[in-house]
Amino acid sequence: MARKMQVAKLELVDKSIQGSQMVAVLNKPYDISLHYAKIPEPGDGEIRIKVKWVGICGSDLETYRGTRSPEFLTTPVRLGHEVGGVIDKIGPNILGLHIGDKVTCRYVWGAFAQYIVCTPFNVKVLPQNFPLEEISLIEILPGVIHAAELAGIDQTKNVLIMGQGVSGLVLTQIMALHSPKSLAVTDLSDKKLELARKYGATHSYKVPRADMPAMDILGKDFPDGFDVVVPCLLEGDGMVDAVDCCAMNAKIIMYGCIGTCNRPMDFFKVHRKRLEIYSTEPRRDIDMRRFFQEGIQLVMDGLVNTYELVTDRLPLSRIDEAFKIRNSSNPDTIHVLVDCE
Repeated sequence: MARKMQVAKLELVDKSIQGSQMVAVLNKPYDISLHYAKIPEPGDGEIRIKVKWVGICGSDLETYRGTRSPEFLTTPVRLGHEVGGVIDKIGPNILGLHIGDKVTCRYVWGAFAQYIVCTPFNVKVLPQNFPLEEISLIEILPGVIHAAELAGIDQTKNVLIMGQGVSGLVLTQIMALHSPKSLAVTDLSDKKLELARKYGATHSYKVPRADMPAMDILGKDFPDGFDVVVPCLLEGDGMVDAVDCCAMNAKIIMYGCIGTCNRPMDFFKVHRKRLEIYSTEPRRDIDMRRFFQEGIQLVMDGLVNTYELVTDRLPLSRIDEAFKIRNSSNPDTIHVLVDCE
């Protein structure tokens, strides 16, 4: 059974207590503030990471808005899982990891803090010359690479990626490496569409409104739909649009659209078109580790750009402002980083 997300404990203390750290806590939807908690100590088989950068992921944003299903989350809760940091303390019985190693994390939650504790399974060491600021987005690459493999893309496939936010732009870079017949993307932002074309999109379409059916725009060039559709939007309503954009016998790779769906879903259309729908999280832990390593190598080889996607950088002391920026309607906001050091 695949491992579950590791959630940082919420042990708040008075800031005057020695050995305390700043942490961000979501008290209720749209209400995130700073508190103080004990600096955790690594136990047997654990490591401690001094956190530098944490990106605000779409899943953080859904929880902030109160639209994400509870799963393992109840408020108050600590958010943050796109981590770039350095190992600063190692517990007993750890082999191979060292103090000073630069790492990214996966399957941790609660990283908007100065320190977190996790297991070796949750981290991947990066080269010392790898800039810390570029590390946080490594976290999404296992799911992105898995999405591309599930899609089975080759030179005969027309591919559509719906949405060019931070994950969508990384998906575009990975999908382009699979040499599709065409790679179409949609978004509300001219800036993001320009980046998508730079990253390999062959067709780009600006959607005037979020609720406008995509095929109203795409149908002229792709009247039969697409062989692979990857909805990379937060709202679940995007799945309705994704089904409409599919050709016969197409695949939908659900990278996004895991939020609430308020529009009726025509499941007969799914049946009639003989569609296959896949989730993107690797089912086996060993596959996640393999995709992790492949993603790091692609970034190191200069084939995936993560630095260019960062549009905003704010300190942990301004976490509320950082979330407001990420939640804003500014179409040019892509990736917001929080400096926790």
